[in-house]
Amino acid sequence: MDYFVSKDSIVRSIWGKADTVLFIFAGAAAEFALNKAVDWLYFTGRLPADPLGRLFSTVEYARQILFLPQNQALAAIDKITHIHQDVEAARGEQIPDWAYRDVLFMLIDYSIRSFELLERKMADAEKQEVFEVFQRVGQRMGIKGLPQNYVHWTYMRQTHLQQDTVKSKYTTDLYKKYRQHLGWVRYLMLKQVQVVLVPATVKEMLRHQAPSLLKPVLWVYKATRFIKVDWVLKEVILPAEYKAQIRSLDHSF
Repeated sequence: MDYFVSKDSIVRSIWGKADTVLFIFAGAAAEFALNKAVDWLYFTGRLPADPLGRLFSTVEYARQILFLPQNQALAAIDKITHIHQDVEAARGEQIPDWAYRDVLFMLIDYSIRSFELLERKMADAEKQEVFEVFQRVGQRMGIKGLPQNYVHWTYMRQTHLQQDTVKSKYTTDLYKKYRQHLGWVRYLMLKQVQVVLVPATVKEMLRHQAPSLLKPVLWVYKATRFIKVDWVLKEVILPAEYKAQIRSLDHSF
């Protein structure tokens, strides 16, 4: 059977583990709060009303694309496109292409950063493979101005970070929502992950400058994962209402 992403792809290894997916979310949560197009996410009201629920709906679409057969994956991409078109029609404006590119760039960057933080350094060919998968998603969506290759993407990524991010009233409000939905302990853990994960530009804007306490915690966590008791820690730190959904991230379709 033909799949959008081959079964032996590094992309499946990255997106087939709850740990890595949650770290990707942590990075994107920081950058979404700074993106100049975040008002589009506020227009629907879904992100500020339920940021965790928004995460799982986004993750569900991503995993359909990465793990389902080609025709079903393409249908999932087309559905995402139609959802955005409906939002554009309701607002009477078009989401700018740079905003679409920003989201793709986040998925590429935080996929790589999260895997390297939790697992190992990636080879250049593996990074290129991550780029190519999300590049094909962007092409199917009809996004204009996509980079030609991974090297071109690294240049565009830095340019987008400089041009498309700013600390605004949405940044402050969204972090307030994160705190409300996560509680203080989990909220502080989110920020600790972001300190070690996000690019320097994002850290500076968010003033995440304090040294992270996460590295020794990660060492302990990796040890518990090795002896298969990592879910004991997850049961303690994860919101109860989302535990089942997070558990499901450890299983491919």
